[in-house]
Formats: sequence, C-alpha cells, structure tokens
Amino acid sequence: MDPSANTPQLLRRTNLRAVLEVLRSASSVTGTDLIEATGLTRATVIAVCDDLVARGWAREADSPRAEGQKGRPARRFEFNENAGYVLGLDVGIATIRVLVADLAGTVVGGAEAQFPRHGGQPDARRRILTDAVDKALEDAGITSAKVFCVGTGVAAQVAGDGVVVPGQPMAPLFDLGLQREFGEVRGWPMLVENDAKLAALAERWRGVGAGEKNLAVILAGERLGSGIIDAGRLLHGARGGTGAMGGLELVQGVGNEDGIAKLARLWGSAALKDGHDGRIRDLVGPKTNRASARYVFEAAADGDPVAQEILDRIARRMARVLALVSSFFDPRLIVIGGAVAASAEALLPAMTRELAGYVAEPPRLAVSNMGKLLVPTGALRLALDYVEEHLLELVPQVRRPG
Repeated sequence: MDPSANTPQLLRRTNLRAVLEVLRSASSVTGTDLIEATGLTRATVIAVCDDLVARGWAREADSPRAEGQKGRPARRFEFNENAGYVLGLDVGIATIRVLVADLAGTVVGGAEAQFPRHGGQPDARRRILTDAVDKALEDAGITSAKVFCVGTGVAAQVAGDGVVVPGQPMAPLFDLGLQREFGEVRGWPMLVENDAKLAALAERWRGVGAGEKNLAVILAGERLGSGIIDAGRLLHGARGGTGAMGGLELVQGVGNEDGIAKLARLWGSAALKDGHDGRIRDLVGPKTNRASARYVFEAAADGDPVAQEILDRIARRMARVLALVSSFFDPRLIVIGGAVAASAEALLPAMTRELAGYVAEPPRLAVSNMGKLLVPTGALRLALDYVEEHLLELVPQVRRPG
C-alpha cells in the first residue's frame, strides 16, 4: 500500500486536534484567533470548526455586534464541555466516593456510600459501589451513555496495566470485577491507579501544589503512602511501587507504615490506659480508654501536655519519613493529605524543624486543602487525561445511535 494514502486523513486529524487544543484553552475564539494560533488558512479553520460542531465537540458562541458595526459579526466558536463526562472514584476500605465532571473538569454531581464493617464481601462491595455510581449520575442529571471514562483510586499497589498487584493483604477488597461491570457492560474505559498517586495528580492540578513539576504527596491517615511527580510526570516503577512505604520497618524511629491518625489514636489510648486524666480524658469521657485522633489533636490545641507530647513524637517520626522521600526523589514541595490533613497543620512547625536536621536543602511542606475530595479529584484528572489523548476517537452522545 502506498504510504502516502493516509496523508489526507492524518492531516485532517492533525488540524482537528490543533483547533481543539485552542478551543479547550479559551472561552471562545474567532476564526482569526484560530488562524493566528494554529497557522492554518481561513478556509481550513472554518471547515475544521464546522466539522467539530457537527461532531459535537464544539459549538458556535454568541457574537455580540459592536456599536456601528455593519454586516454580520465574526463567527465565534467554543469547546463543548458537555459533549461528555468523566467519573472519578475513590474506593477505600470503608467508603466509596464518586465525582462526576464535565470535560472542562467542573464537578457536576457526586455520591458517597459506606461499605460494610470490616470491608464486606466482593459482591456486596460491588453492589454498593455501582449503586453509588448510579446515584452520582442521577445527581449530575446525565445518563451512562454520556460517560467517556472512569478513573478509580484504590488503597493498594497498582501495576502499570491498571491491575491491583496480587498478594497484598487488602487486594481482595479491590478485586471487584469492575472492568466487566463498567468496561464490558457499560462501555466505559476503566482506569485504576493507587490512591496516593491520584492524590499527587489532584494536588498538581487544583491543590496547593498547582503547577509544581516536582512534587510529593503523602497520604498520612491510617497508613502512609506517597505519590511522586518528577519533572511533571507521575512516577510508577516496574510494578507501580514507586512511593510505596513498605520499607519503613527498616527505618530507625519509624518501624512501620502507620499514619498520623492511627498513631494519634494508639498513643492517646495508651496514655488513657496508663492513667492520664487531662484534657484527652475530658473529651473521651470516663467509660472508655479509646481515644480518637481528633480528640488528641483537640486536647493538644487546648494545652494538654500529654497530647502535645504525642503530636511532637508524631512530628519527629514523620520528619524521618519526609527525609527519605526528600533524599530519594528531591521534590520542591511535599504535601500531607488524607483524613488528617486539616489537623496536620499543627505538626508543620516541628516537622519542618526536624527535617532541616536531616536534609541539607529541605523541600517546602504544606497540608492539602482538598479534604476527602483529594483522591476522587485525582481520579477525575486521570480520566480527563485519557479523554484528551483519545478525543478524536470518542463520539459525543449527540452522534451516538440511540
């Protein structure tokens, strides 16, 4: 076959993508704007815009008439962010969170549900998850046919092909047959990634690390895990293990992957069992020795010396973890995220001070302001990246049969 046979088709796709990229980065543009941005001829630009409008990827915008203007105003075009939608899922051990966003990344719906205590069986977890997805679609006011892609974050190591690495204690909780449920049955491309890695995508997209090309995000609630962005690229490793914290048992002064919330709870409960009767006891009450992380942080803020000492121990321990991440990956910024992010602000001064003793030029430390939406927002970004890469292969609902 003549290798030049596909040249017109390739040229057409190149022109379509060039115009689409401009449309996606601006509110609305004229043909003249597109000519200047792409270098294409006017005839080509107009033909491409008409093609994109017919496909459903673009629409004509209102063109206000200037005072005294004669003739028709210049046609204006804009990207149709409602041509399709993406889903972002955060599948934890206890909770499923779902976000729905248009192609501009604007969240238009969502849902949240709890899994059974201790995780539950796969069939029950899958049913709860799919029900949450359906509720999110209903909340967004869209049908399944308008979904282009699903990004999913799980609290487990995920290989480059999106498969949860077997052999992990929690792996069975995330092996729910979602590729069949969503991929084969509903026709949605299904992307699966480790939750800490998605947290890094979210922070670089919309968080305190927005635009930072060298960034580490540490999820620090119950267990520690990190996502690393180096030179603007999310790192994975051969089996998705980049940023995993499984080696912390080898680190003196750390010893395991326990996160900030778990440590605060364990050490606060131990203090109560040993007879502490300060502010932690006031908050917990006289009938139990089980302290929550929230009560330990609150007691420390109220001046309880035992609670303050617990937070200091956590900060010094975390500084060793941060030093490892800094030494291995050299980020400019490390963000603490997860369920304890809001409380972790109290740890920043001590962590910063301790880290300076381990690293010659320590990175800046910050806490995430995205709360429980951190991982599902990263899942949205993962799905949007897929859509942007495959834009011309996808078909908006207006062009689909049925």
